[in-house]
Amino acid sequence: MAIWLTKDSKVIVQGMTGSEGSKHTRRMLAAGTNVVGGVNPRKAGQKVDFDGTELPVFASVADAMAETGADVTVIFVPPQFTKAAVVEAIDAAIPLAVVITEGVPVHDTAAFWAYNLAQGERTRIIGPNCPGIASPGASNAGIIPADITGTGRIGLVSKSGTLTYQMMYELRDIGFSTCVGIGGDPIIGTTHIDALKAFEADPETDAIVMIGEIGGDAEERAAEFIKGNVTKPVVGYIAGFTAPPGKTMGHAGAIISGSAGTAEAKQAALEAVGVKVGKTPTETAKLMREIMSGN
Repeated sequence: MAIWLTKDSKVIVQGMTGSEGSKHTRRMLAAGTNVVGGVNPRKAGQKVDFDGTELPVFASVADAMAETGADVTVIFVPPQFTKAAVVEAIDAAIPLAVVITEGVPVHDTAAFWAYNLAQGERTRIIGPNCPGIASPGASNAGIIPADITGTGRIGLVSKSGTLTYQMMYELRDIGFSTCVGIGGDPIIGTTHIDALKAFEADPETDAIVMIGEIGGDAEERAAEFIKGNVTKPVVGYIAGFTAPPGKTMGHAGAIISGSAGTAEAKQAALEAVGVKVGKTPTETAKLMREIMSGN
């Protein structure tokens, strides 16, 4: 079992013929992902060979869905074209759009997210500026390394790409149902709460790791959601304990103002609802290991 991405998912790649798109399409195929085609209006009708696997290029997401039955798109297009690519995916009502692109203007993200709401949220958007989503042993949509962890019963949701990878590796012997990198921009599609809700409902996820970082109030809101809605054990980690106030650190969304958005405030909110918070990623993994071993 997995959330949102399963072994049956049929994946297309917007920007498959570009350098990043082609590189990661090859990686996704090697991981066993059922990639069924790509989208590039200028190269529609062509086929691209990926180590013996020929994938068709379509003019639009709608065409790709009609021909292949695709239900997931992974978007690897330059920032200036990302809004149009996401709107195209929304118009086609594809169920899941994973937006990898970094550097998307916040105004553009706000615009396509508002457009998605106006269309009834038929498309789940993950990202932008995220590593994607991986259900180990089943499918991998994005840039998450496919060989760093195994299949298991932990769910992972993270703002940070590299910390996603570290947590997957630290708990590789126990394994994961699904790992979701939601991105750290000020506006994102899928939130911690969305993932927590899905993991809570997934019968094959037993416990959840939640990785946050300084800035905004997403983790505080997640803590409030956990209090009333999550019965499974959750462990957390907040990146940025040493960050100076008022300075943007790494992700565009990682800026703190006064006491709002600090790692300490987020840790306190999570611990108040029973979430154990590690001081380091390794300590967080150790807390999860104790839960999974029944200690």
